[in-house]
Amino acid sequence: MKILERFPGENARSYAIRVLRSNIISLQLPPGSIVSENEISSALNLSRTPIREALIELSRNQLVEILPQRGSYVTKINFDLAEESRFLRCVVETAVFRQAAQMNLEESFFREMKDNTEQLKLAYSAGDGERALNLDNSFHKMVYSAAGKLWTFGIVQEQMVHFDRLRSLNIRVDEPAHTIKDHEELQYALEKHDPDLCEYLLNRHLTRHQLVKAALLERYPDYFVK
Repeated sequence: MKILERFPGENARSYAIRVLRSNIISLQLPPGSIVSENEISSALNLSRTPIREALIELSRNQLVEILPQRGSYVTKINFDLAEESRFLRCVVETAVFRQAAQMNLEESFFREMKDNTEQLKLAYSAGDGERALNLDNSFHKMVYSAAGKLWTFGIVQEQMVHFDRLRSLNIRVDEPAHTIKDHEELQYALEKHDPDLCEYLLNRHLTRHQLVKAALLERYPDYFVK
């Protein structure tokens, strides 16, 4: 499990939720794995109470299953839940990209996007899937910010946990060139003020996992709800 730095003023429960959620999304805590209150308490230097509260909260989001007398487990990936998360993001983000494409965005915005894509290439080259996923998220966050929709980004991100687990797994089997090309073409569409092209490219980008679904199921059969 990867231990994250605790934010100043962050209470124990929130810190435990953030660490566990991050590790579940990044697959550091794989689907089906047991979550030990004692081990996490020791690793985070927290009492068991905030750990237990964090597990209860994560169980409400269907990321953890608590079995009385048996312990807590990371839930397996449910394709239906992941698809609902993707659907929500696609609907909202399409509107955001269409709005951004009709704006006169600063040149510095496009330089930042290009730099993000270059960093993404380096992350893929280094085999750092977690950093690649974070950079991918940052790329999209830039568009929300430019469109004045950062609050919306936070709401969407909160609902992406099931889709994000699938994305973390997808990085292991899909070609990095696909995501890189998608980002470069989305930037081009924004530069050309073409909302229709943005919508087409974004829909393609957010459905790529469907092309490797069979490969994911074959390679990681124990990670998914049967």
